[in-house]
Amino acid sequence: MLGGTEFVGRAVTEAALARGWQVTVFHRGNHAPPEGTAALHGDRRDRAGLAALETGEWDAVVDTWSGAPSAVRDAASLLADRAGAYAYISSRSVYAYPAPLGLDEDGPLVAGSADSTDSDDYAAAKRGGELAAVDAFGDRALLVRAGLILGPYENIGRLPWWLNRIARGGPVLAPGPRELALQYVDVRDLAEWTLDALEAGRGGPYNMLSEIGHTTMGELLESCVKVTGSDAELRWTAPEDVLAAGIEPWIELPVWLAPDESRDAIYGGDASKVLAAGLRCRPVDETVADTWAWLQGIGGVAPQRPDRPVVGLAPEKEAAVLERVVE
Repeated sequence: MLGGTEFVGRAVTEAALARGWQVTVFHRGNHAPPEGTAALHGDRRDRAGLAALETGEWDAVVDTWSGAPSAVRDAASLLADRAGAYAYISSRSVYAYPAPLGLDEDGPLVAGSADSTDSDDYAAAKRGGELAAVDAFGDRALLVRAGLILGPYENIGRLPWWLNRIARGGPVLAPGPRELALQYVDVRDLAEWTLDALEAGRGGPYNMLSEIGHTTMGELLESCVKVTGSDAELRWTAPEDVLAAGIEPWIELPVWLAPDESRDAIYGGDASKVLAAGLRCRPVDETVADTWAWLQGIGGVAPQRPDRPVVGLAPEKEAAVLERVVE
């Protein structure tokens, strides 16, 4: 496991351990990996930092890297002759924007380079990482193109923000429409499928997300009300009113996107291939409840990736919008 201490990497590591697999975690040492792993340390941003991986053999490698593709290139090329397969946790961002409704794995892709040392363009970086994995492992490279990922250990802040906001209670600005279809994957379902796919010898690209409409904005937020036990009152607000108030979708109101082409690009992917290959998506109320339990267990404050923007709507802005647009 390249990484293995936070969010997706941690979920994959814990799932592998639960299967009785022997897991080696290569990481920088900033966070402790799950108990039961063998730890190797190094900083893959410098090729010399991969020294700990110069010996050893593994059945499979899982890589969640989202920085410069050259780091994937260096690790994958170093391990190509000593690992059976390479799963790269990529992103549906690799599809040329805007991705139309129902786009499958054969859709047009952004340009990328395995040799790039640039991490500023997320989509290009992920595509470069894919190319690096395929260059080194060929058809033994599994490209897991994830959409929105939710669940315990989240260090982006989307579901944790909604849980904490709703736990505070009172009127809550709920961006509509309530029946707005969402599409995502629970991090633990992603982890289990990836391990199953490696065991089955799968390769190539897979859109990693639920079927379209697996849940709705209403079901998500109502699940948050239920699990927190708060007196929150969801005030459903029309998309045009939310946008007119100057609220930034996805960032200030995490998960939510107005019904337009950008929403189709995130919540309109074709998941038929991965579902046919065994992905099983747990219900949204289970994801919400388990994330709340985890969040309470760490004191209520979720970890925050330093390379991602802090999400959430300021209380004073929410109050002003509620007063202005919601009866």
